Amino acid sequence: MIFKFQHKLVVVMVLVSFQFTIAQKKENIGSEEVTVVKSYNPSISDASKIKETPSLDDDGNTKKETIKYSIFSFPVASTFAPLKGKAEGVDKTKQAHLYDNYATLGFGNFRTLNAELFVNQELNNNDYVGGMFRHLSSQDGVKDAELKSNYYDTSIDLTYGATYNNTTFNFDLGYKNQIYNWYGLPMDFGSLQTPQDREDIINSINPQHSYNTYSVGGRIGFSDSFINQANLKFTHFADTFGSAENRFYAKPTFQFEVGEESVKTDLIVDYVGGSFENNYAKDNLEPIKYGYTNIGISPSFVMLKDDWTLNLGASIFYSFGLENAKNALFVYPQVTASYNVVGDLMIFYAGAEGSLEQNSYQNFVDGNPFLSPTMDDATAPNFIRPTDKQYDLFAGLKGKLANNVSYNLRASYLNEKNKALYKSNDYNENASNEFYAFGNSFQVVYDDMKTLSFSGDLKASFSENVTFSVGGSVYSFKNDFQQEAWNLPTVKLNSKLDFNITPKWFAGAQVFYVGERKDMQLNTDIVYITQPEPITIDSYFDVNAHIGYKHNDRLTGFLKANNITNQNYQKWLNYPVQGLQIVVGANYKFDF
Repeated sequence: MIFKFQHKLVVVMVLVSFQFTIAQKKENIGSEEVTVVKSYNPSISDASKIKETPSLDDDGNTKKETIKYSIFSFPVASTFAPLKGKAEGVDKTKQAHLYDNYATLGFGNFRTLNAELFVNQELNNNDYVGGMFRHLSSQDGVKDAELKSNYYDTSIDLTYGATYNNTTFNFDLGYKNQIYNWYGLPMDFGSLQTPQDREDIINSINPQHSYNTYSVGGRIGFSDSFINQANLKFTHFADTFGSAENRFYAKPTFQFEVGEESVKTDLIVDYVGGSFENNYAKDNLEPIKYGYTNIGISPSFVMLKDDWTLNLGASIFYSFGLENAKNALFVYPQVTASYNVVGDLMIFYAGAEGSLEQNSYQNFVDGNPFLSPTMDDATAPNFIRPTDKQYDLFAGLKGKLANNVSYNLRASYLNEKNKALYKSNDYNENASNEFYAFGNSFQVVYDDMKTLSFSGDLKASFSENVTFSVGGSVYSFKNDFQQEAWNLPTVKLNSKLDFNITPKWFAGAQVFYVGERKDMQLNTDIVYITQPEPITIDSYFDVNAHIGYKHNDRLTGFLKANNITNQNYQKWLNYPVQGLQIVVGANYKFDF
């Protein structure tokens, strides 16, 4: 095989050498004419694309074998035994137990008695009943008062409530009895009488009068209905001089969608009607009757955009005047807006609001229990009528100075028609007068007023144990008919401090300041050459404090001191208050 290959190689080499020799030999081979019938048109033939991943046919490209690893282990003897894991202990604060019921009893000077009892009992998972009893009384104690000045205030309220599926409701019953005395005789009373006649008149006066209030009402709420809730209440109010009043109030609230907005609408029905047996002069032939029914609707919806919150709404009322009173239509704005200037640190707010406020004999007594049980006829200025609160324009800033300090600054301009004011009754010294007709009672007069006010409040929680608040308001009044804004102060200030001394001991203090007020009262037995000026009632401070001791989570004792400066200031004209008042008592919480 090797031999044959060598012979072939020699023959090839010889032939190549011979050919090369002939090619190098110079020889004339002549010429020849060539005719080209077609021009050369070169072209590129299709190229075969090389695969990015070539196929491999190497014999060495064989499938990899799977390699298995194993560990040859053997046990190692050890005496180490790790301890079982244990969580670090954490001090857990015991949650205070909330009791369902409590009782409070306190006694003080001037034979003061303060008692409260609240009970609440669940009948099952859905129903409950509750009751509240309150009593506050004091026996005289007003310095230099020539008539009895004791008072009693007692009330009891019962309630039944239930929750079923998406409905909650409660039913309420109430009764209140209030006893007061018209002890505020004018300082110069009896100046036209002999000392004996004056003493006889004073001894003939029985200044005691009382009020009785009966009420029934309820509330129902729905969580999955366009009717959110409805409130109903009926009240009967009467005094011991033949005056009586009925009031019915209903307020259902609806909420429904209009486009993409949720509209909330309040419907209001407010009726008041009653009668007075006599007018102040006691010359009427029939009882004096009065009555109003106010029906209103108040829709509103809220718009939210970025840092703005806008509440747009309005109120429309129609007032039906009974007993020859006039009917009238009222429209009020209900617009408020707020803007987060710096998060919750500074919020600007403003608005314009108005309403038709129903006045009643009961509301007037709650504000001043020394009213005379009389009203004049419908043409007189002190007949009961609603107040037309046309608009209240306000703006302010509120927010936080720190996490534990909040503030609120507000300016307001209020325009009202038929604003109710308390004013002293004129009097004479006729021994046959009614017991409230010796300059010791008040009437209600009306005026169209504009009020400009500025107010500010600051609240701080220095720690869990110390809280403090201070606030004040300044008012400027403009009257259309009355000479002054009777018995309305131009300045009001208040401050409050509460702190825990130890886990057992706590204390607190409150300070009130009320500025000067104006009132007017004439003795009709005197012929005045010049009209007397309004009477200025001095401003006053009232400082109150309390201290308490928690014996345990059930029993707490307390000591309260009111009017610590022992001022006999006048809250109303001719009505000085009690001096320093001390009350000692205890509060006990319990479950059935």
